[in-house]
Amino acid sequence: MLYYLFEYLEQHFKIPGASLFGFLTFRAAVAIILSLLISTIFGKRIIRFLQKQQVGETIRDLGLDGQVEKAGTPTMGGIIIILATLIPVLLFAKLENIYIILLIVTTIWMGAIGFLDDYIKKFKNDKEGLKGRFKVLGQIGLGIIVGATLYFHQDVTIKEKLPIEQQKEIRAQNPDVQATNLFKAEEKSTKTTIPFVKGNEFDYSSLITWIDPGLGKYAWVVFILATIFIITAVSNGANLTDGIDGLAAGTSAIIVLTLGIFAWVSGNIIFSEYLNIMYIPKVEEITIYIAAFVGALIGFLWYNAYPAQVFMGDTGSLTIGGIIAVIAIAVRKEWLIPVLCGIFLAENLSVVMQVSYFKYTRKKYGEGRRIFKMSPLHHHYQKSGYHESKIVTRFWIVGILLAIITIVTLKIR
Repeated sequence: MLYYLFEYLEQHFKIPGASLFGFLTFRAAVAIILSLLISTIFGKRIIRFLQKQQVGETIRDLGLDGQVEKAGTPTMGGIIIILATLIPVLLFAKLENIYIILLIVTTIWMGAIGFLDDYIKKFKNDKEGLKGRFKVLGQIGLGIIVGATLYFHQDVTIKEKLPIEQQKEIRAQNPDVQATNLFKAEEKSTKTTIPFVKGNEFDYSSLITWIDPGLGKYAWVVFILATIFIITAVSNGANLTDGIDGLAAGTSAIIVLTLGIFAWVSGNIIFSEYLNIMYIPKVEEITIYIAAFVGALIGFLWYNAYPAQVFMGDTGSLTIGGIIAVIAIAVRKEWLIPVLCGIFLAENLSVVMQVSYFKYTRKKYGEGRRIFKMSPLHHHYQKSGYHESKIVTRFWIVGILLAIITIVTLKIR
């Protein structure tokens, strides 16, 4: 909203400084500062409100050190993250941008599912919360909306570089040629980025056109199904990771910051040409959302770091996972998620492996056996005697390493 106000002031009154809001970097900087202030200053008030409403965490006795002391700690703190993200976005982002619209819808949609789950647990005294099938239906619904919008909306396009020979010819005629002249016109495409492949590009339509080229018109079905799978997997991964103080928020901040780098360079034609990566017009506006989101996560960490004064609950964890998935799909880096979100993947796999092996051994030997001392994975290390602060710090370090590897994969072809 302020973006439009200052744009108007600049055009009609030439007010000094109003033009600053036309710069992406300035708006991103202001967004992250404001989100930090909202999450730290107003976060305390929200925590007090949750305490008054007696929205305390009910702790199951799993035999973990320090577990009993956490009983009664306010949950549903994801509200802090959501508010600290949305307010700066509404103030500083271009609200007509389709990517911003999708991310706002994602935040509210997943936030509502998580809030309903937490509400049922705390106020309806139902420890199971929202039934799993309803959560999955909500994730599928969001996947359909996001997938269909990204596939059909006219503003979702890419620009591909001209063939090498044509680029050489243009450069020979004009050595100072601008990067914009080395790209084709904007076009709709189902291409995305995939590591370790020549050109680092993959087209969803190729999954069915190898059967019959005529099936290319049904590529939207493949794309939407992939979108549903990614959103469901990442949001559940974030949900499982939220098990000890500061783990989910810190890990997510690292992931989102990395996606912010991708969004910035992918939406800038000069950087895209220089780095030889896919250019996605209008996607750079996501940088504003990411800046606000990172600020909100770091501000939330102020209260969520050990010993936590508040837990994010499903209100926060499901929302975080959904946002990360949609950003990755929007910047066409979703197939880098297994690397970038390796912590989420490990947490997910640890649960799947534990449950599957337990059922298999119980059926075969009459007694269930375990691979890990406890799942998700972070509880295995707790059972092994590591303090949760050490576990969180080491998971963050692994997350940083994975982020670096993710960036490096763009140049491994």
